[in-house]
Amino acid sequence: MAKVAFLGLGVMGFPMAGHIAAAGHEVTVYNRTASKAKNWVEKHGGTMAATPALAAAGADFVFACVGDDPDALAVALGDEGAFGAMREGAVYIDNSTVSADVARQLDAAARAHNFASLDAPVSGGQAGAENGKLTVMIGGDDDAFSLALPVIECYSARVVHMGGAGKGQQAKMANQICIAGLVQGLSEALNFATEAGLDTDKLLEAISGGAAQSWQMVNRGHTMVANEFDFGFAVDWMRKDLRICLAEAAQNGAPLPVTKIVAGYYDELSADGYGRNDTSSLIRRLRKS
Repeated sequence: MAKVAFLGLGVMGFPMAGHIAAAGHEVTVYNRTASKAKNWVEKHGGTMAATPALAAAGADFVFACVGDDPDALAVALGDEGAFGAMREGAVYIDNSTVSADVARQLDAAARAHNFASLDAPVSGGQAGAENGKLTVMIGGDDDAFSLALPVIECYSARVVHMGGAGKGQQAKMANQICIAGLVQGLSEALNFATEAGLDTDKLLEAISGGAAQSWQMVNRGHTMVANEFDFGFAVDWMRKDLRICLAEAAQNGAPLPVTKIVAGYYDELSADGYGRNDTSSLIRRLRKS
């Protein structure tokens, strides 16, 4: 069993850290809001620390799951960040969805301190985190990946090593590009079906067994029809992810015309007060009322 630190206990990090503890590892947690760390310890055992550095001291593996580029840099490289306390030979695993540039920056800083950093964004949403069934896309050193894999598998159903530093984040960008188009297409189809007077339960039964089937259709189709969006992956988080995708595409020259349009739709929803709704709330834009 390993000594593990977990930094960031949001809707994803809280259950992910719990799965690591349930597997028998010694876990110390840190969260910016200390009450969440206290709640985690009360539920899962382990210990809590007041700073990322105190959590990371002496750990074999340090996991992070935070919001955006500045958060990822602060928790790792800030004045009380984890990198200043990590031991040589340890592995830092960043489950946050951030830019590939930040992933490469963390990799370089880790190498300078004689430990390793893996960018390891996840897909599968809150339900995947709670059920320990996430997909993890990893960039970084081969040896570090092999060392960290048994612990990463505590909360995942699929782990794929994509290549060097930043490749995990680029794979997550591709994932989010797919989702943006899928949710818009599903929104248009379900709104069309409603306007045509179709029985949407029967429609979803029919098309979810064919070529149009997707995770979004199976897991969000019925709630979209019912106008239920108070759960899941928030619009504002998707806006952040698509901003990262568009910035990366501007660097590598890949055109993202549909992604750019859908990102604008999500901006509209957020401006209308729906920023905490699930991404499937995209259908709101199409409804007459």
